Amino acid sequence: MSSFFADDRPSVSQRLSTLLYTRRGLLLGLLLGPPLLWFSIIYLGSLFSLLANSFFRLDDFTGQVVREIGVSNFVEIFTPTHLDVALRSTLMAISVTLACTIIGFPIAYYMARYARGSQKALLYVAVMLPLWSSYLVRLYAWKLLLAKEGAISWFLHALNMEWMLEALLALPVVGGSSLSFSPLGTFIVFVYMWQPFMILPIVAAIERIPSSYLEASADLGASPAQTFRKVILPLAMPGVAAGSIFTFSLTLGDYIIPQVIGNSTLYIGQVVYRQQGVAGNLPFAAAFCLVPIVIIGLYLWLAKRKGAFDAL
Repeated sequence: MSSFFADDRPSVSQRLSTLLYTRRGLLLGLLLGPPLLWFSIIYLGSLFSLLANSFFRLDDFTGQVVREIGVSNFVEIFTPTHLDVALRSTLMAISVTLACTIIGFPIAYYMARYARGSQKALLYVAVMLPLWSSYLVRLYAWKLLLAKEGAISWFLHALNMEWMLEALLALPVVGGSSLSFSPLGTFIVFVYMWQPFMILPIVAAIERIPSSYLEASADLGASPAQTFRKVILPLAMPGVAAGSIFTFSLTLGDYIIPQVIGNSTLYIGQVVYRQQGVAGNLPFAAAFCLVPIVIIGLYLWLAKRKGAFDAL
């Protein structure tokens, strides 16, 4: 008889399952605890270490890091040279974001509203196909395309339109000796690299727009253009803002593309790389790393106000 009642008692696994089911907070803590702990130690710990190193300085005579707290690195950031680098990088990030939006929105709109079946699948593959190859492979492929003797120059020469390229390269701000050695070429490669990160969030945002909204707009007498401006575009803005987070932040922190495609013009990533890797000035590199962090933080705050995180 005693063994019969003993068998009716719940097992340890059953009691644990009941406990986790009745106490959802405990279950949530067990699920999120390890990744949050990892995030706190590795990511936030690295950021705090970066911040701590930014207050040190490099001894010009010995080349050793002097662990004395000071603000000399932050003062140096506000010199005209480094402010010019920060402004140039920010303007490039904004320009790339705007270009990705202008190019990506029509593609995303067609994919979300009109493409069906195999056509939609083909468009998804076409958008994501560049991401399936190596970053460096795509970069050096563009290096060859944009070179002075590359495919683009050859194609324009065959069409007797070489004068257009020469006119662009003659511009004082964006031009250079060739597309592969100019800010214009850097801009083109940036747009190509990050374009998928803009298209996919916009597609997700447009697909969430109920068809009943468009039907109601038409029933109220709105033209297709008015429906697009008053209904579709405002509701798609969270997707645009979400995509812009990727394009803006990736452009702002990248140092490989400007180093391979472009002239001697410096961007934030290159300054940090040279100060840490070439000059060995880790304190100033750490201090300059805070510049894109602050800029991206402000950008994320603006994007959040536009509902960007609702479309991620």
